[in-house]
Amino acid sequence: MLQPIKWTGTGTGILGALLIAANVPLSGWGFVLFLVSSLAWTGAGLLTREPSLVALNATFTAINVLGIVRWLL
Repeated sequence: MLQPIKWTGTGTGILGALLIAANVPLSGWGFVLFLVSSLAWTGAGLLTREPSLVALNATFTAINVLGIVRWLL
C-alpha cells in the first residue's frame, strides 16, 4: 500500500510543478495536483513514522490550500 501512495505523491508533484512552471491559464490547477501530492506524502510519512516528512507536507498542504483559494476560488 505504501508504494502506490508514494508514487501518487511523486507523480502529482511533478505534474503540478510542470503546470505552474508553464504559466498557462490552467496553472492554478497545479495547486490541486500539489495538494494531492502533499496529502499523499503526509500519509506516507504517517505510515512510516517519519515526523519530519509529515511536518513538511502538512505545511505544504496548508500552502496548497492557500494557492487554491487565491488562484481558483
